[in-house]
Parts: sequence; structure tokens; C-alpha cells
Amino acid sequence: MREAPRKTRRSTGRGDEEEAIYKVGDNVFADLGRPDAVELLAKAELVRGIRHLIAARGLAQAAAASLLGIAQPDVSNLHRGRLAGFSMERLYRFLNALGQDVRIVVQPKPRSRARATVRALVRAGAR
Repeated sequence: MREAPRKTRRSTGRGDEEEAIYKVGDNVFADLGRPDAVELLAKAELVRGIRHLIAARGLAQAAAASLLGIAQPDVSNLHRGRLAGFSMERLYRFLNALGQDVRIVVQPKPRSRARATVRALVRAGAR
């Protein structure tokens, strides 16, 4: 089971001031206390791959929007990491439009982990 992030304090050696140090985990969304952290991290990984593919092709946002079948402001939202309004299925369609296969693998969780997770793995071709 993943240890919850915790805040500790350390003296800076300058009077009463203290420096805050945060222990972080593997999922920044979980560290921020988001209840949908697992899905958000998976979406963020997919969006990172989409952004890389768009950049690798040298596409402007308007050209990328046309290729993906969306409006240019939606491409801007992707580039800014604004994930609201983008379902996993929609992101899969974007990857397909960019010439990428999307494979979904379902497997048992390891005994070492208390809960099952959702992960996105973007291979080197899409990075």
C-alpha cells in the first residue's frame, strides 16, 4: 500500500522560520487529494503522448485540431493539461487519428498491492 504524502517541518537555521518539506508519491493527483487520481494520471500519460506526436509532426494547433476532428481551443486545453471534457475513449480516438494503436490489457493485480489500478503506458513511438 502506498504511503500517504505527509508534511514535515525543518528548521532553516534563521530564527523562527521553517521550511516545509512534502513527501510525494507516484501520483501527483493523489498527493493533491483528488478522488479520481488514478484516472487523471492515466489521462495525463495519454495526453503527454498525444502532445508529443503533435509536436513530432510539427503540427500547429489548428492543423492538429483538424486531424483530430476537434476545435482548436480543445487542442489548446490538451496542451495546457486541462483534462476535463476528455474521456479515456476520446483520447484513444485521438491516438488512433495520430496513427497509434491503443491496446487495453486487463490483468490481476499483484498481491503486494492492496488495490487494483488503471495505468497508461505510452511507448517510445508516441513519446
